[in-house]
Amino acid sequence: MKKILIVNSNYYKIISDNLVSDAKKKLSSVKFKISILNVPGTFEIPIAIRKNIKRFDGFVALGCVIKGKTPHFDFICSTVFNSILSLSVKYNKPIANGVITALTIKQAIERSENKKSKKPNKGLEAANAVISILKNAPKKI
Repeated sequence: MKKILIVNSNYYKIISDNLVSDAKKKLSSVKFKISILNVPGTFEIPIAIRKNIKRFDGFVALGCVIKGKTPHFDFICSTVFNSILSLSVKYNKPIANGVITALTIKQAIERSENKKSKKPNKGLEAANAVISILKNAPKKI
């Protein structure tokens, strides 16, 4: 059984709760064993993954960053996204990025809602990405 760690930045609790809910449902439906680690912000996601890299088969990074009036948004997003990619490649483990980057709280809510929005839930998308990598083996021809 594959073991997955959901690393959840719960800074925007309502948004992250929705992301985690959909990711958990999807991962459970394929019988993956799920653990959840909450961190205070998205900046802490990469170190939380790194500390647990050997204990899990894959990771789902969830959270939300909303643009303010300073460049902080750009620095945080760039740093977190590059760190997630770097960890995935270095350790040959799937790390799905379900961190929402939005200009407004309304956009973030739309991307995290379970059913009301036309936009797909980013938690579900991230879970699907990890499943795809872990279940997709090369085919002999």
